[in-house]
Amino acid sequence: MNLATNFRQRKLIPSKFIFMSGIGAGRGGGGRGRVSAGDEELQKKLNAEAPKIAHLLKRTLGLFSPYRRLIILTISLVLVSSAINVIPPLLTQQAFDVGLFPASGQPNIHALIIILVAMLALTLFSDALGIWRTYLTARVGTRVMGDLRIKMFSHLQSMDLAFFTRTKTGVIQSRLQNDVGGVAGVLTNTISSILGNIVTLIAALVAMLILSWQLTIISLILTPFMVFVQRKIGQIRARIATKTQESLSDMTAITQEALSVSGIMLTKSFNQSDAEIGRYSDENARLIGLQVKLQMSGQWFMAIIQIIFAMTPAAIYLVSAYLIQGGADITAGTLVAFTTVQARLMMPLVGLMRIALDLQTSGALFARIFEYLDLKPAIIDSPNAKELPKSDEVGHIVFENVTFRYPDADSDSIPILDSASLEIKPGEFVAIVGPSGSGKTTVGYLTARLYDAVSGTVKIAGQDVKNFTQDSLRNNLGIVSQETYLFHATIAENLRYAKPDATLDELIAACKAANIHATIDSFPDKYETVVGERGYRLSGGEKQRIAIARVILKDPSILILDEATSALDTVSERIVQGALDEAMVGRSTISIAHRLSTIVDADQILVLDAGKIVERGTHAELLEEGGLYASLYKQQNPI
Repeated sequence: MNLATNFRQRKLIPSKFIFMSGIGAGRGGGGRGRVSAGDEELQKKLNAEAPKIAHLLKRTLGLFSPYRRLIILTISLVLVSSAINVIPPLLTQQAFDVGLFPASGQPNIHALIIILVAMLALTLFSDALGIWRTYLTARVGTRVMGDLRIKMFSHLQSMDLAFFTRTKTGVIQSRLQNDVGGVAGVLTNTISSILGNIVTLIAALVAMLILSWQLTIISLILTPFMVFVQRKIGQIRARIATKTQESLSDMTAITQEALSVSGIMLTKSFNQSDAEIGRYSDENARLIGLQVKLQMSGQWFMAIIQIIFAMTPAAIYLVSAYLIQGGADITAGTLVAFTTVQARLMMPLVGLMRIALDLQTSGALFARIFEYLDLKPAIIDSPNAKELPKSDEVGHIVFENVTFRYPDADSDSIPILDSASLEIKPGEFVAIVGPSGSGKTTVGYLTARLYDAVSGTVKIAGQDVKNFTQDSLRNNLGIVSQETYLFHATIAENLRYAKPDATLDELIAACKAANIHATIDSFPDKYETVVGERGYRLSGGEKQRIAIARVILKDPSILILDEATSALDTVSERIVQGALDEAMVGRSTISIAHRLSTIVDADQILVLDAGKIVERGTHAELLEEGGLYASLYKQQNPI
């Protein structure tokens, strides 16, 4: 299995980043500890409003529509089995009044045997139907839950980069795993339980009315009180459930941050293990408290129901005694059958109340799930978007008066790019330099349409990038960044992420071009060497050259180098730069550079300062001008 397929199945990262060799997710907004503004808004909304159960139930039921046939079969089984379950109590009455205590005074053994065999046969048949129904409901419910996971994951794939830079990865994982997993029981059992309990309830009521309408009234007299208690406890559970999921999200985020390779290295280097343990322990204690409250709120409800459940037969016996004294025709068989049916009435009634309680409790989870599903990506394909084919013209890039601010920035804040205009001709090597925060990386983001400009136009091949589908645009792009991302997989799998059907010969050719084949060939497992999480088993230079090989294998028309060598030592930088020079041949290249020694041969150098292009020209021309570029170069290369 190739890595692209493998990682999509394992649902690790958005496919929109396939074209990237490793891009710093924290660049351009967001970082460790920042919480999504959208998430904060959602929590305020959830805390301020009780979940709208009817609306949520309607949307939830809509998830079952692809499985109509299975649901119809399940409903049929529910109707049949629920109707059958009411017959045994009536047979019980006959067993007493016809078999054991007939009018003749002598037990009718023959009739009793027939009745008992019928009761046994009905029980076995009902149990068989119950097993079949359980299989069908489990099959439908788990598939619906799986569909919901895929639907949410796919929707998250479509979200823009800004969403991921301002939202903790752990929070997203919690929505995908904890929230969806939290509604598993509701999705699996809701429909069959509701139908089964309603049918059983109606059938039991009919049987009870046939046996004794007076005793039926006594059985139902406390029902309104039970409904009132259920509603109140349900509201409490919904509020606790919301806070519980918030705590789970926080714990997932802490785990993701603290136990990643980077997090562990940071923790150990600053000797903050105790602080991380304390942070996790505090949130764990909060979660335990909330979970205990959630469990106990349900237990109080069930305790009240059990009390009512125990009181009802006692009330029936007492009232029956008065009715018999008054001349009512209530036989021993009628009384036994009635109490049996009454128990069958209480069970579906309690079942329906439990479902209503679960729906109220799960309302918070469904609200969180649908809130994410209702998020609208900031960057979408236009209805008339067309494919961008690979051609020489694709390398023609033009920025026309482009202004950009990050989406969460104030409208009156200083723009990251301010009316920037530039042109990169096919096959040209253009370097972008300037102080930190001057907007260099943003040029690469806008070219790849990871963000859209606030004003102005970004053009490729003479057309606005918004005219092309995002997939076809990014198929023409390759990015090598400072923060190389390799998966915990083999070298071959990491390389095939760019081209899933690449042969070993193609991998070797790409790695030779990136000056990494000899190193790989020296490993015992060669291209089947597992690189470890984020490639930590390799050196920085080795990871970077594998990333370059991955881009070469993709063969993009446009190459974006985002400070690709700034984190390397001098020797590694020289080796990697040689690989980059090979990768740049025949491609339009945007090199966002910190080390100016790597771009002295650029066809054009653009100097950014505070979002504006303040200088442009070749290395020699800019040195001669004696401006900002000359100053930066002299700082790095003092005479």
